[in-house]
Amino acid sequence: MITTAPTRTLVASLVEDAVTAPSMHNAQPWRFVHRADTDTVELYGDPAREMPRADPDRRALHLGCGAALFGLRVAAAHRGLGAEVRLLPDPEDPWHLADVRLDGTVGTDEDLAALRPALAERHTSRFPFTEERVPAEILDGLRAAALLEGCRLVVPGDWHTEAVMGLVHASEMFEAADVRVRAEIAAWTRTGEAGEDARTEGIPSYALGPRQYDVTSPVRDFDPPRRVPERGAARFERDPQIALLGTAGDTPREWLAAGQALQRVLLRATLDGLATSLTSQPLEWPELRPLARDPLSTTGFVQMVLRFGYGPRGRATPRRPVSEVLAFA
Repeated sequence: MITTAPTRTLVASLVEDAVTAPSMHNAQPWRFVHRADTDTVELYGDPAREMPRADPDRRALHLGCGAALFGLRVAAAHRGLGAEVRLLPDPEDPWHLADVRLDGTVGTDEDLAALRPALAERHTSRFPFTEERVPAEILDGLRAAALLEGCRLVVPGDWHTEAVMGLVHASEMFEAADVRVRAEIAAWTRTGEAGEDARTEGIPSYALGPRQYDVTSPVRDFDPPRRVPERGAARFERDPQIALLGTAGDTPREWLAAGQALQRVLLRATLDGLATSLTSQPLEWPELRPLARDPLSTTGFVQMVLRFGYGPRGRATPRRPVSEVLAFA
């Protein structure tokens, strides 16, 4: 247990773990400020990394920042620190998303600390999974992980899965017809073309995965214009195993909670030996998002579609250096 104030080096290591979180198009829309006088890490959304067309209400931005917040909690627990979280602490500043007070005098949350190895192992996999079914006991554990953060993880039945896949197909057509959405995606996609700048954000060409012969799995194709050379195609699982992460309400506070639940579920799945991917594509359109919900479920709003299975884990995508996202005050 740490009984002295966290050093700058320690805080930087916490943030380095936190920013392994997933975010929409790997935009990494977060900033951290450490205030030594209160041992508090402040989390802010980054206006330079919002997506006005695909995410006009900043729901996805909040999800990504919530996932980073959960990673910070895990990193703190691993180092023997308590992390007291206050969401949306400044009503006058909607970009100020959370305050995390670090405390070395409280006991360690062992459940959180146990997730820390998965922070570096979890990667989005846009590759085919096998048809092997995920055991019920593992799915139950993932549901329990979501509940710990005040959210629900719904594993849909056959008809609901088919309905969600129908929404995926519809969202692809919506996207193809919207020039501004396609421009936002292109701005965050690295094609591997000669002369392209190396960047520490966005989706690199190696993480795109192969094209699907038939779109049977909810894996977004970030390269419909076929700008990535020598990108192959493959058959994906015909019976995808998906889950819907949802909340009772649909406010910034619940988006942040959903982001934390999302990261907890993903880390738990990684330790359980699963490969995972995410798609928000059918949730980015107001016309489609309400249709993703099972009308018989108590989940009011779907926040993310998750895909689980057995297959390649995927490679790590770039992250901005801590020096770009962390300031000391």
